[in-house]
Amino acid sequence: MDRIAAMQAFVHVVEAGSFVRAAGRLGASTSSTSRLVADLESHLGARLLNRTTRKLSLTETGQAYYERCVQLLADLGEAEAAAGASASAPTGRLKLTCPFNLLVQPIGPALAEFNRHHPKVTFDVTVADRVIDLVEEGFDLAVRIGAPGGERLVARRLGSTQLVPCASAAYLAQHGAPLAPEELVRHQALTYAYVAAPFQWRLADAAGAPHEVRVGGPLHANSGELLVAAAVAGMGIVLEPDFVVAPHLARGELQRVLPGWAGPRLDVWAVYPSRRHLSAKVRAFVDYLAGIFAADPLRRPARAATRPRQRPRC
Repeated sequence: MDRIAAMQAFVHVVEAGSFVRAAGRLGASTSSTSRLVADLESHLGARLLNRTTRKLSLTETGQAYYERCVQLLADLGEAEAAAGASASAPTGRLKLTCPFNLLVQPIGPALAEFNRHHPKVTFDVTVADRVIDLVEEGFDLAVRIGAPGGERLVARRLGSTQLVPCASAAYLAQHGAPLAPEELVRHQALTYAYVAAPFQWRLADAAGAPHEVRVGGPLHANSGELLVAAAVAGMGIVLEPDFVVAPHLARGELQRVLPGWAGPRLDVWAVYPSRRHLSAKVRAFVDYLAGIFAADPLRRPARAATRPRQRPRC
């Protein structure tokens, strides 16, 4: 049995939803396509597809095997391209994971712009709060904030993001603006769940000396988007990443508070499995992201502003 041909047949059957359509795409007969998949199941000693007279569906084993086959076939295509004249041209599917708030700004625009320059690269994006095991789940790349990950990973620092305390003009008119971090204890802080100490805000003065203050308020959530929206509506003060609040600051929906103090700065990392070569598509996209993060989001043009989404700080 040609295992590569069998895997290709299996993937086509899954994506086409039938043996007949898959055979048409492969330029093969339905019987030969069916035989390849049956031989593959026999070789593996596991059923990959549930077959009925009406439809096909993946078994649990089949779903896991399908995801690996897609990745293996994509890697094979890249390996063949690398051996030829097109080695330097990014191509193929890039399986990426990133946290929610990074998706819309800046990752979302980056995907669109990168695809315009490299139309042969397609993206399979999983947006998740959890730290995904890239090796186990077959990802090419992750973009993370804070700790980059485990020992099986290679990380490249893309840049950093700074947390910015801000509130709406309406809130500040009603409650006054804090003049020092210790005054935050008397204010309504909107706190983010996915940090180690969500009720302990840390700010640094002009000399870099840290000031920690215990905070609390009417809203504690695992969604940065929700917290920022509540702050825009006048509910309280948020401490959120610069790329999240920049559009709202530019439109006047939020104002910086405590301008003499700086929020924590967190590194942003591109992370990929160490067991893999760095393919042309991954290298090109990581280079592109590094250029984006080199810009100060608080000074980017307002036209780049879009609504932020939730993201884990991990």
